[in-house]
Amino acid sequence: MIWPLPALLTWALAWTVFLLLSQSGLSVLLAFLGACCLGLAGAAFAAVRGFSRWRQGLMVLGFPVSAAATGSSTGWPAWFWLLPLLLLLALYPLRSWRDAPLFPTPRDALNGLSQAIALQPSIRVLDAGCGLGDGLLALRQQFPSAHIVGLEWSFLLRLLCSVRCRLAGARVEVSRGDIWAADWSSYDLVYLFQRPESMARAMDKAMAEMRPGAWLVSLEFEVVGRAPTKTLNALAGKPVWMYQLTPKKTSIAKS
Repeated sequence: MIWPLPALLTWALAWTVFLLLSQSGLSVLLAFLGACCLGLAGAAFAAVRGFSRWRQGLMVLGFPVSAAATGSSTGWPAWFWLLPLLLLLALYPLRSWRDAPLFPTPRDALNGLSQAIALQPSIRVLDAGCGLGDGLLALRQQFPSAHIVGLEWSFLLRLLCSVRCRLAGARVEVSRGDIWAADWSSYDLVYLFQRPESMARAMDKAMAEMRPGAWLVSLEFEVVGRAPTKTLNALAGKPVWMYQLTPKKTSIAKS
């Protein structure tokens, strides 16, 4: 199941269990503990499936945090607690659930990238899934003369990213769009800070659309089964994997 669907299901089931146990005559404390146990079970399932610890923590804490907030909101309408969910959906729309959540590119993580990749000053660079613009600012620092484009599906993130880059004086173009539906063929370098599950798809797209000699650059996550052309370790624990695309192999039929 794609994230954050497992968390949403766990929270919904925990609330269902809490309400059923409360209505059955059980004390509120025992009903609360029973619902929390369901959250722990969901986190255990997530651990078996290889989910990260922060996702496991969200599955555990979702119910008790929301229950505590609801208990402290005497006099507030019940629909008020839909507002955080609406904000979450604005930041992380359903269509982007298969992509990485909001993980900003750490400062200095791309230091040395322009020296490692010898490209013309007027290159075109795409930050696929630019979020709040941390990657765009890092790329602008590395390639001051490049035409840099940020693509983000979330309308709210795209707006905040555009404002932030403008205030920072970074000459970048920020657009709303699906990184997987966009055409990568005009770019000399595509930068990603995605998730491990997305990297094979990203490489397939790059091979299908980008010209030979162009670069696919990924922060932290490598393309499993493919040796990188170069690597960069400007920041401890945040390797940069660089893949230069080679011409497609063509088979010649024998007559």
